[in-house]
Amino acid sequence: MAAHFCTSRIPTSQTLLLHSPQPLQRRHLPAVRSRRVKCSGVIRASVAATPEVRSAPDDLVSSILSKVRETDRGVLLTKEQHLEVSQVAAQLQQFCVEEPVKCPLIFGDWDVVYCSNPTSPGGGFRSAFGRMFFKADEMTQAVEAPDVVRNRVSFSLLGFLDGEVSLKGKLNVLDEKWIQVIFEPPELRVGAVEFQYGGESEVKLQITYIDENVRLGLGSRGSLFVFQRRK
Repeated sequence: MAAHFCTSRIPTSQTLLLHSPQPLQRRHLPAVRSRRVKCSGVIRASVAATPEVRSAPDDLVSSILSKVRETDRGVLLTKEQHLEVSQVAAQLQQFCVEEPVKCPLIFGDWDVVYCSNPTSPGGGFRSAFGRMFFKADEMTQAVEAPDVVRNRVSFSLLGFLDGEVSLKGKLNVLDEKWIQVIFEPPELRVGAVEFQYGGESEVKLQITYIDENVRLGLGSRGSLFVFQRRK
């Protein structure tokens, strides 16, 4: 699995993405109020809203999720549609907490719902050639306390043989927005056969937005990722 935005000893296309510690209790907000969570001593403005009028961040989150839904994590989008996603992401960045790496909302289980570079999450399995043989089922990332990141891509080979690629990494905080994860060699399972391959890899990611439901990340080489918290 891969995050193409890394400097690594193996191709970045073997890693996914990352974030860090401590399982977090999921919170479901009332339909009539959008509440910003306190992170790193910073509280974003609370905005009371009727069902007809929502705060700008909520509107943007709904917009970006609607643009990436049913797109095979972005693979089916045109260049123009990718641009629309990046424009919404840029607007959401204005509402990011000041020190997102310290925000407890980064912890938990996430689905990878979009990447601007198809091969960043999943590597060669997600290339045009790879998708002829491998159908990706789930792409997930778990961030566990205190500094563990687990990436996983499950797939079916030729439509009948199940498999998965998994990575375990250690998270390091670089500054108030950037994190680094150093991954152990990937593990591949196809049917009943399991083995480890390749070497260690490293990824770097800037957290550009985080809330109870969505996390955005920008890789060091420009890939945009959208994560949605697992229900």
